[in-house]
Amino acid sequence: MIRRVMAKLVTVEEGEWRATLLAFSFFFFLLASYFILRSIRDAIGVAAGTAKLPWLFTGTLIATLLANPLYATIVSRLPVRRFIPIVYRVFAGLLVVFAFAVYSTGPAEEKYLGPAFWIFISVFSLFVPSVFWGFMADTFYSDQGKRLYGFIGVGGTLGGMFGSKFTSLMATQVGTPMLMLMSVLLLECGVQMLRKFPPSFRAETRDREEAKRSVGGGSLAGITHVLRSPYLLGICLFMLLFTIGTTVLYFQQAEIVGAKFADRESRTAFLANLDFYVQLLTVLAQLFISGRVIKWIGVGMTLAILPLVSVIGFGALGVWPSLSLFVAFTVIRRAGNYAFANPGREVLFSVIPAEDKYKAKNFIDTFAYRSGDQIGAWSYAGMSAAGLAVSSIALIAAPMSAVWLVVAIWLGRRHTVMSKAESL
Repeated sequence: MIRRVMAKLVTVEEGEWRATLLAFSFFFFLLASYFILRSIRDAIGVAAGTAKLPWLFTGTLIATLLANPLYATIVSRLPVRRFIPIVYRVFAGLLVVFAFAVYSTGPAEEKYLGPAFWIFISVFSLFVPSVFWGFMADTFYSDQGKRLYGFIGVGGTLGGMFGSKFTSLMATQVGTPMLMLMSVLLLECGVQMLRKFPPSFRAETRDREEAKRSVGGGSLAGITHVLRSPYLLGICLFMLLFTIGTTVLYFQQAEIVGAKFADRESRTAFLANLDFYVQLLTVLAQLFISGRVIKWIGVGMTLAILPLVSVIGFGALGVWPSLSLFVAFTVIRRAGNYAFANPGREVLFSVIPAEDKYKAKNFIDTFAYRSGDQIGAWSYAGMSAAGLAVSSIALIAAPMSAVWLVVAIWLGRRHTVMSKAESL
């Protein structure tokens, strides 16, 4: 019966059910873990104020730059199914340390602990899903990804909804340390899903797994391979333009929410509720639209949906900068990212070599992403210092989104060519 219901939502072929359901569950636990932490992090960001946020983004970029070669070294030396649990458990161990520190310290230490936690969760938010999607690209072929990634994304969306709603209900009841420990438990559940995962559908990946080989290469391969590949550089530019726009909205969120709510728990609950409605809209789109859209209009046009929404949204915000419009644009944009841009972007990585799926992809998902944060953060700070209002900054972001739209269409065309070459 479950298969009959799912068959109406996603095209799963014989032999794909176990991998698809485990991937769904795996992603559920990872994003449930993260979304508990996300609301805590964003509340800290609101408390810090927009003046301090650029420095938090700078600290995150430096942390990401330091972490990437260490991660690449582990990838080079250990088989995939050994290094992934190690990466996740390192994050879990650090979360336990933060939970103890928050429990043991008072308000006087929060001015130091808060920024450190904000930076840590910002790194966590990129590494954890990047490793997961690298594993998916190493497991499924491109055509499988077009059919299945939207449904797998539903697992993450439901996890995000669970994490957000759990946090909104419990933030004022159990406190921040207990929420952190709940996040650790969910992260370990994700690791257990990996242990049950079937062999890859890709013959070359199965051979590597059976021989217990790593993907090989050097610790800087992720950086050098990106710089040598126009296709990977294009994905970098796509990510960069996305994050600049996201950072602009994040700064505006800090101003609006900071003015509306006075204490951290209230801000956390409000932001968690906002996350919940984003995830609700996302899951509806992923269940009934995402997989079909990629098959109907292709990867390039699917990637173009979010830039088009951003052109319209930033333009409207520039003309009519109201709170209701800001909330609507934020919800639609974030839901559109999870429902369309994210699965479309992950399909792009299905046609590159195995080493690049873990190293180059991680470099793009982390360092390139945080570079966009930097550009957005300091540009916003500079424009605000120059006296530009929220509406003026939004009007500047609109043409940038138009450039993003062109990049999306080009990437879709390149993916089609590379996908055909892979199938020969």
